[in-house]
Order: sequence, then structure tokens, then C-alpha cells
Amino acid sequence: MRQPSDDAVFILTLGFDAGGFQRFDGMRRAHFPAKRNLIPAHLTLFHKLPGERLEAFASDLEEVTRDTPPFEARITGLRFLGYGSAYVVEAPRLIELRAELARRWIAELGAQDTQRFTPHVTIQNKVAAPVARSLFERLNDEFEPFTATAQSLLLWRYLDGPWAQERRYDFRSEEQATPF
Repeated sequence: MRQPSDDAVFILTLGFDAGGFQRFDGMRRAHFPAKRNLIPAHLTLFHKLPGERLEAFASDLEEVTRDTPPFEARITGLRFLGYGSAYVVEAPRLIELRAELARRWIAELGAQDTQRFTPHVTIQNKVAAPVARSLFERLNDEFEPFTATAQSLLLWRYLDGPWAQERRYDFRSEEQATPF
């Protein structure tokens, strides 16, 4: 693990079970422009966390994941983005968890991270509007709701395009702790 620098930027995403992730990432690989697809499918919680606060963020993430068991995320539809499409994700526990972190980190959050949180996983973006509309209509016609399990929070270092996973915080509850 690299040492944080004051100018580093971090991104926090939700980690899904293997089956959910494979489904999301397979759709992203199939429909996102290959030259622009530098990162795996993801659900972003925070877009720009400053590196100088990394250890404080890490402490908060350890605390909240320690008391949070894995939870279900329902994928209820598709959202048209104008130049792409995203899966709509409904998970009340995720909304609560993100709100708790936002309250703790409000002084460090930029404008994008203080806007209303609408959980989604982008599977296509940065294509011509007619191409995006065509895929959205086809996928929307075929769509059937499904679920994925939220299992962790993933902290990524932004590398001017690609991301590098820095740390992973698995959800667990006190009941799941291993006794000594």
C-alpha cells in the first residue's frame, strides 16, 4: 500500500458480491467505450476525498463497517443518462450508511459529494446520444429486477484516469466476529 500524499484524491465505492459485480462489470465491458473504460463497474459513494485526511477516513470506515452486516441491494430499473445508461440501485441501508459518512465528513466534501445521492451503477457513458438511447430502450424493454449483496466499502486512489484500489473494508457485525 502506497503512503498517502497531501495531494492524493480518493474515491469510495460499494463492493458487491462476486455474482453482482460480474453482472455489472460484464455489462460495462460490453457497452462502455473500450478506450474510456479504465475502471471496473462501481457504485460511487464519494467522488473526491482528500488524501491528507486518509487516516481519519480509514478510522471512520473501519468503525461503520464493523457494525454493518452485508445487505441486499435491489436493482429496480435503468436510468437514461443522456450519453449512457445506469442501473438504479435501491438499498435503504446504503442511503443511511452514506448519510452517516457524509455527516462525519461534511467539512471535507466538495460540491459533487454534497449533492443528493442517487445510487446507480453506470454501464454505458460517453457515447453518441442516439447510440445511448437505443441501448437504453433495448435494455429497458428486457429488464427484470434483480438483487446483489453489498459486502464492503472500497477505497480507491485516483490516478488521473484509472483508479488503484487502496483499501477494502468488509461489512461484518459483532455476531460475525471470531471469538478468541
